[in-house]
Amino acid sequence: QLRLVESGGGLVQPGGSLRLSCTASGEPFNSYAISWFRLTPGKEREGISCIRGGDGRFHQEASVADRFAVSRDKSTVYLQMNRLKPEDTGLYYCAAASLFSGLMFCYPPYGTGPPSEYDTWGQGTQVTDSS
Repeated sequence: QLRLVESGGGLVQPGGSLRLSCTASGEPFNSYAISWFRLTPGKEREGISCIRGGDGRFHQEASVADRFAVSRDKSTVYLQMNRLKPEDTGLYYCAAASLFSGLMFCYPPYGTGPPSEYDTWGQGTQVTDSS
């Protein structure tokens, strides 16, 4: 069974950078799409980045595309966050969805897709504006 563990959150000043990690264990994530979601004050959970196992296709939602970048290696998916803003404060989760569903994760216009399509979630890592 796939398990996900996030790390890398913390306090950061506006304009600063953080790199979040989502480490997978239990099984390879080749047959999954791994996405980053965040829960920020006053907003619903928002999908921001997606990357597919296997072909590595990735997608950034427009709200963060000029500042955030998703990447992966064999067992970890990363979210590089640059030029952070106070409104980026929140709890960041990674989640996995099976590619066997046939849904076009990480391809426009589907993008990350809704949280309801994801079966496996990490515990989250907190990103906080320190100003």
